[in-house]
Amino acid sequence: MSMPPRRPNRTAADAAPPRPPSLLPDFCSVPVALGVVLYGELLAVLLALADSSPLVGFWARLGPLSLLVLGIVLLAASLLCLLGSPLRRLSGVAAVAVALGLIVASAMAVAYLCTVLVPWGEGAGLFPDDGARGLLIRAGLISAIVGALMLRYLYLHQQWRGQVEAVANARFKTLQARIRPHFLFNSMNTIASLTQTDPRLAEEVVEDLADLFRASLATETDRTTLAEELELAHRYLNIEAQRLGDRMRVVWDLDDLPGDAPVPPLILQPLVENAVYHGIQPSTEPGEIRIVGRYRRGAVNLSIRNTLPRSSDSVRRHKGSGMALQNVSQRMEAMFPGEARVTRSLVDGDYLVRLVFPYPWRQS
Repeated sequence: MSMPPRRPNRTAADAAPPRPPSLLPDFCSVPVALGVVLYGELLAVLLALADSSPLVGFWARLGPLSLLVLGIVLLAASLLCLLGSPLRRLSGVAAVAVALGLIVASAMAVAYLCTVLVPWGEGAGLFPDDGARGLLIRAGLISAIVGALMLRYLYLHQQWRGQVEAVANARFKTLQARIRPHFLFNSMNTIASLTQTDPRLAEEVVEDLADLFRASLATETDRTTLAEELELAHRYLNIEAQRLGDRMRVVWDLDDLPGDAPVPPLILQPLVENAVYHGIQPSTEPGEIRIVGRYRRGAVNLSIRNTLPRSSDSVRRHKGSGMALQNVSQRMEAMFPGEARVTRSLVDGDYLVRLVFPYPWRQS
């Protein structure tokens, strides 16, 4: 069993600067690159099917078209990746115009290169009937139309993702503002009791409570580290342990976790709070919370498992709305699009929440 190490408190000076908005996606990211290649290949299939030649020659037409389209796609995506930073400094319309210009230029450059490297292509029927000039004109026009549609689609997709993130952040602010009053009152009563019996422990609980509320009320950053999240969860559980005593047992089982892994702030504390409020507090018998963490094959796996009260009346009284778990899921998806998983299940009568996210992760 291992415990998360104590970490120094974060300050506003440590907060990451806000990212400037952009109408263009990160073409260096693997999901975007794979998506662009896939849509390029679909375009090649569509062009091959649209040809008026007999269908029996479909595969013979698809091969050269695939090479041409994928060459254009890979060149354009590479240029947009390399010029990502300068493009993000432009205004929205200017960035889109430059990106579209790069796509058209890439298409015409690859088409011209084909006419140079394959001079026999016109005689073999690989080029249009009007020759290399027709190939260049067609490549430019098709790439302009398809590129504009693709950038529009990516823009709408980014807008949708931004709305999802905004909703998640709004719910996060709601969670920040609604730390249960009974937790504060219970903590103050615990501190008042400890000042009479163990002043040193009372001081430690006050520090834990101050750090917990400082993190909860912080609004200057949209990310923190895994080590700080584990430390915050430890401080919360330390406060509750003073109140619940032998009724709550906490087991930490953390092995080789990357403490500097970026995560959204307050991603673990609502989950351990739910474990206490819905699992330990209403039970008439001692309960256990087990926090397990592993780092395997480029992914961080965290699970929070808690026992449940046996009384059905207690379960009904403490049944939650699922808001905290839904918010955690949305914010993890916003930070690790398509790569994070947040699941819940019942295992041998215990409630289990599992978080999986990649590391390292480069967030644009």
